[in-house]
Amino acid sequence: MDLARFVVDAVVLEGRSYRDVAGAHGVSKSWVAKLVARFKDGGYDAIAPLSKAAKTVANRSSVELEDRIVRIRKELSDQGFDAGAATIHYHLSVTDPSPPSTSTIWRILKRRGFITPQPHKRPKSSYVRFEASLPNETWQSDVTVFELADGTKVEIVNFLDDFSRVCVASKVVAVTSAPDVVATLYEAGRAWGLPASLLTDNGCIYTAAYRHGYSAMESELFHLGIDYKHSRPYHPQTCGKVERFHQTEKKFLRKQPPARTIAELQAQIDRFVDYYNHVRPHRAKNRKTPKSAFDSRDKARPIKREGTFTRELRVRHDRVDAHGVVTIRYKSKLHHIGMGRALKGTRIILLVAGRHIRIITTDGGLLRDFELDPSQDYQPQSMG
Repeated sequence: MDLARFVVDAVVLEGRSYRDVAGAHGVSKSWVAKLVARFKDGGYDAIAPLSKAAKTVANRSSVELEDRIVRIRKELSDQGFDAGAATIHYHLSVTDPSPPSTSTIWRILKRRGFITPQPHKRPKSSYVRFEASLPNETWQSDVTVFELADGTKVEIVNFLDDFSRVCVASKVVAVTSAPDVVATLYEAGRAWGLPASLLTDNGCIYTAAYRHGYSAMESELFHLGIDYKHSRPYHPQTCGKVERFHQTEKKFLRKQPPARTIAELQAQIDRFVDYYNHVRPHRAKNRKTPKSAFDSRDKARPIKREGTFTRELRVRHDRVDAHGVVTIRYKSKLHHIGMGRALKGTRIILLVAGRHIRIITTDGGLLRDFELDPSQDYQPQSMG
């Protein structure tokens, strides 16, 4: 969620004052006023972030010097000599008492396409870093494994706020089940407020997409109005913040006396979470504690939806046949829906949400609204 758009909506749609919105988000009143003015002149496009790149670079080398460096590079390469930046620097120094530095020559060659960096490690600058703009805009969740004193493996379910890094929940269970993560979500929601979206990996306790169904978590998220997002398979970097939290948490736990029971381990975790949220400065938040970062801005909220959640959501355009019937396939079985001979040849739209089917005309008139009976091949008009 873009902060600029959120601020504009708070003023324009909600009618809040510039001072109120500025104070809630830790920004200046004049910046809020500028955003609203730009929005009124050009809409949402006018408040999109502008490039901060400099129009001109005062210390950039002249085009003539860059061309000379390239020419020397080509001449040396054509003759089979070393044509690296240090060699070019030497040749320039023969005639120029103040040649550009070796690093400047290297950057010029790179900019002109003669050098392709090949680092031994992927540089941090190559990552596309994501961070939510508001607290509760996105939570990340994942499960990690830890051992009790006797070697028994248990699992820790963690929920982390993407913007502030607040740990909203960290619960120990013997083996994590779908009801466990749902219960932990509700517990965290009571304490911190529910998020607008949730990001997880593809674990079966979170999603059943690969089984062409839906999980308890997905169903709850839908009815709560929480958007659900998951990482692509074998790409833990997408949930990197909660993955990193696992490491910090387990580093603390390994320094504690080995817990003999789940209750003892939970007590240690509760102590760590309290310290992590309220005392420990976080590098990613300019050395503020996660709790203070969480309290620094207004909170995002879920968007309530109507209807029933199902993965089988379809929109199909069709025409009623000569017998006044239209067909639909449900779980590989063909069913016939009675529409009446008076409607033969009528173009229709079928809105399918699992077994719930609504049939409308192309201009929006409702013809039928009923629940499909999978046990019957023919769905008579008397059904709805």
